Amino acid sequence: MVEPRPSDNALRAVTDDGAFRVITVRTTDIVRRMLATRSLWGADAVQLAELVTGTILVRETMAPTHRVQGLLRSADGACLWVGDSDPDGGARGLLTRKDKKSGPPLKGGTLEMVRTLHNGELHRGVVEVPVGSTTSQALMVYLQESEQVVSMLAIGCVLGNDHVVAAGGYVVQLLPDVGQGPLAIMAERLRDFEDIGPLLAKLDSATSPLMDEILYGMAFTRLEESPLAWRCRCSRDRVLASLATLPRSDLIALSADDKPIELTCDFCGSEYAVSPAELRALLAEN
Repeated sequence: MVEPRPSDNALRAVTDDGAFRVITVRTTDIVRRMLATRSLWGADAVQLAELVTGTILVRETMAPTHRVQGLLRSADGACLWVGDSDPDGGARGLLTRKDKKSGPPLKGGTLEMVRTLHNGELHRGVVEVPVGSTTSQALMVYLQESEQVVSMLAIGCVLGNDHVVAAGGYVVQLLPDVGQGPLAIMAERLRDFEDIGPLLAKLDSATSPLMDEILYGMAFTRLEESPLAWRCRCSRDRVLASLATLPRSDLIALSADDKPIELTCDFCGSEYAVSPAELRALLAEN
């Protein structure tokens, strides 16, 4: 009997002693779709895949019912990686370069996480990314310094010659009112899982076997599982809404040639043509 192929999802569990909450995610299909859409490969692709996976883990940990964005900036400001995770499980990513040329992967810089609070306001946390740090290490620093959440986290993306082998990761969070003893034991235990890539490739990033490996020999209870998928939020309505925020003078200039203007979504490459009539309608509303 052929085993069903794993699909992208997030799986939650809690240890029966009440010490830890664990979340594992598979993002292989998201990464495959994302990289194919933007024709991205190599070190830049791994960096983007890890940021998107990490952004999903932060949302699942801190704001499962709200949108979370991760922004990774190079030290020279020339490169920006963006991870975007929605509460419906949709995720997408983007890499922009000022010179549009290929270059080395991130070396230093900053990591900024933006999430919506329950009152509708935005929470922004920024941490430095020291030279030589991994995205996993930067995210752990963010969770501890900006969210005051003690966590151990590892994410990875494994590329083959011409395909994405696996992508995913985990976060282990120390629950409140638990002493440092269990944390020291868990930290020692997870040393074998810091380089998560080989295990992700072996398991095809499937979340249940990954959970079993991380919590091997420990009593734990699986909680809810939720699907994840690559999904872009762009639409014609969003394009028109964005144009509507432009100054009236800019709208007049755009409609002066009486020709459609063409816009492209940076995340997915979808193209939108806005007619002169639509531009004039925006002018009438502006």
